[in-house]
Amino acid sequence: MRTKLSSSLFPYLIFISLISLYIYSSLLSPSPSPPSNTTAASPPPCNLFKGHWLPDLTESHKPLYNETCPFHRNSWNCLRNKRDNMGLINSWQWVPQDCGLPRMDPVKFMGLIRNKNIGFVGDSLNENFLTSFLCILRVADTSAKKWKKRGAWRGAYFPRFNVTVAYHRAVLLARYEWQPKQSVPVDKDGLKGIYRVDVDIPADDWVNIANFYDALVFNTGHWWGYDKFPKETPLVFHRAGEPIVPHLEMLDGLKIVLENMVSYIQSEFPSKTIKFWRLQSPRHFYGGDWNQNGSCLFDEPLKEDQLDLWFDPSNNGVNKEARQVNRLIEDVLQGTDIRLLDLTHLSEFRADAHPAIWLGKKVAVAVWGQDCMHWCLPGVPDTWVDILAELIRHRLETG
Repeated sequence: MRTKLSSSLFPYLIFISLISLYIYSSLLSPSPSPPSNTTAASPPPCNLFKGHWLPDLTESHKPLYNETCPFHRNSWNCLRNKRDNMGLINSWQWVPQDCGLPRMDPVKFMGLIRNKNIGFVGDSLNENFLTSFLCILRVADTSAKKWKKRGAWRGAYFPRFNVTVAYHRAVLLARYEWQPKQSVPVDKDGLKGIYRVDVDIPADDWVNIANFYDALVFNTGHWWGYDKFPKETPLVFHRAGEPIVPHLEMLDGLKIVLENMVSYIQSEFPSKTIKFWRLQSPRHFYGGDWNQNGSCLFDEPLKEDQLDLWFDPSNNGVNKEARQVNRLIEDVLQGTDIRLLDLTHLSEFRADAHPAIWLGKKVAVAVWGQDCMHWCLPGVPDTWVDILAELIRHRLETG
């Protein structure tokens, strides 16, 4: 009887033992993560605008393009113009204070913006930015073609990805036109005529682009100076077709133009459009302004403790206007969906990276002075591109 009972209980004992072993092993083993069909959104980028430049001589940091890029502009093509120390200029890497800045991968980025368009609106410093952008993007699509439709000053179409990237030249953003003095060429007060600025009317070059671009980068500021519009050919500001009285000084006029152009962007451009406003690209004239033998023949970036000496408006130096204009822009953009693209600080260091005397034409320096405003390409604007691409990537991935 005992033998039969043991025999009948034996299978049950085995089953109970197996269950106990499974439960025990489950307690000892870590629980697997539940499967997921979604990719976690990338964390928001840290402050990419604060940091420092470090030397980087590795192969991975070399420029992605050279003097053969078909979108180059001759005066910025410092490789072709044999500018000294181009290898050293491009050996510096911008390192944000609290995180890394990934280098833009042209193929991945173009895949991300497939069937989208990116526009730049403003003065020649945005064109400098665009040129770097086009040359880098061309790495992903060498069949890119020049593009100048829809009022664009210049640009490119990338057929492999159906992407257009273009620049609309509008140096004041608002519409302005020359109105000569009708009586005599020069009268006793020296006035030759005026540049009429309609503060409430966008320039024709960008007024009809609202529904074409998925991302836009605006700027202005570099033309808002008395070197561009001296007293004999001043800016005269109009609103609703009438001159503004009393007459506005330069920066007061800029503030009103900024307020009106930002209001136009907010009301006329779709909310889904990614909008940036690039703060000023600093000049690096040393020993005088561009027309006073100012120079920028430097071999390395400035030090942190030199920046205020060069750029603080309280020092009244020739490079002070970048921070002055930035203050106006920052005030006007508060409460809007236009994001500041604050490239000023990181660019302030780079006194070494301008075309200077290497402009491609022998008479250029004699006529215009050294170029200590625009940037050699490849060069500092390539870092601007890395930052812009990272911000666009984050916005598109997170909505």
